[in-house]
Amino acid sequence: MKSYKKELVFNTSKRIEFINITSDVQEAIGESNIKEGLCLVNAKHITASVFINDDENGLHTDFEKWLEKFVPHAPINSYRHNDTGEDNADSHIKRQIMGRDVTVAITNGQLDFGPWEQIFYGEFDGMRRKRVLIKIIGE
Repeated sequence: MKSYKKELVFNTSKRIEFINITSDVQEAIGESNIKEGLCLVNAKHITASVFINDDENGLHTDFEKWLEKFVPHAPINSYRHNDTGEDNADSHIKRQIMGRDVTVAITNGQLDFGPWEQIFYGEFDGMRRKRVLIKIIGE
């Protein structure tokens, strides 16, 4: 069995942002020369997420509005985590809701998706450097 590792780096311009990384993941699969296996994609930061869903702007706006409604950024003094001097407790919770990682089957060198599925990086405490790990195993 072979394995391949690649990291993506992000520095978003907004605090909350959703970025389609499907083509980056597929490119890594091509670089790996693995035709059959599994691909793990995970955010390497506790205030960011990786998830699978539809690439539709209305849906992404709905995600952001829903997350902010149920886990608002402000008032920051409503979170005990922020007692440490941080102001990102909501980002930790939003990451927990949206998930840390995804695993996708690789078949014939391609991501084996259902209709409309795409991989997204979700940033909840942006405007600084963060990484995503792509780890591919198989033959």
